[in-house]
Amino acid sequence: MEILQIVGLGLVAAVIIVILRQQRPEIAVQVSIITGIIIFLLVASKISAVLELLNGYTKKVNIDLSYITILLKVIGIAYIAEFGAEVCRDAGEGAIASKIELAGKVIIVVLAVPIITSLLDLIIKTIP
Repeated sequence: MEILQIVGLGLVAAVIIVILRQQRPEIAVQVSIITGIIIFLLVASKISAVLELLNGYTKKVNIDLSYITILLKVIGIAYIAEFGAEVCRDAGEGAIASKIELAGKVIIVVLAVPIITSLLDLIIKTIP
């Protein structure tokens, strides 16, 4: 029932932000950021279970750990970029939000290059 706590926190924060946005918009943005960080910290403990599961499978299948590291970095960058973009949108800066999303996508592509080259090498080896 942890989701009920998270949704409750989000709803309370949303009501506070709506009230603050009329009087003190700069504080409303700060409350939004703090709420996002608190929610992230609440679910961060769940990530360790996923990491242990992935680590177990990498050992069973003998996958290079660097690929899993890259995958986790890509997921982290996607979440961070989305969070930053949403904060900018909340502050009324849609253009900056779009730039953050673009930067996140470019960084993800750059990080994925080793995986892409490995897949291409595998394809080339299998083609006669």
